[in-house]
Amino acid sequence: MVVGYGIIRLRIPESGSLKEKRSVLNKILKRAQNEFNISIAQVGDLDNHRFAQIGFALTGNESRYISGKIDHLLRFIGDLNVAEVLNSKTEIMVVSDFLETADPTAGKYDEL
Repeated sequence: MVVGYGIIRLRIPESGSLKEKRSVLNKILKRAQNEFNISIAQVGDLDNHRFAQIGFALTGNESRYISGKIDHLLRFIGDLNVAEVLNSKTEIMVVSDFLETADPTAGKYDEL
């Protein structure tokens, strides 16, 4: 299993209030969820109407696929032209053999 996650920092120049910021963020978050089937939410800069931080996470079977999907997500958000992507930090974590370490034939209390 491969997990990709990250934080994207945005500048929303057209926003004059938190209500306008929320409107722009809802547009970004809902479109990203629909397009990429990912978990995404605002995670920082909650009280600043000009900036936002959004966090996301997605899973898959291959690192190359997850990396490509993250790159596509970043381009997608930039191409919406409602907010400027200032920077982003992403990580890809490979979780292998996680379930193989547990012996399914061993009972819960076999160690006693």
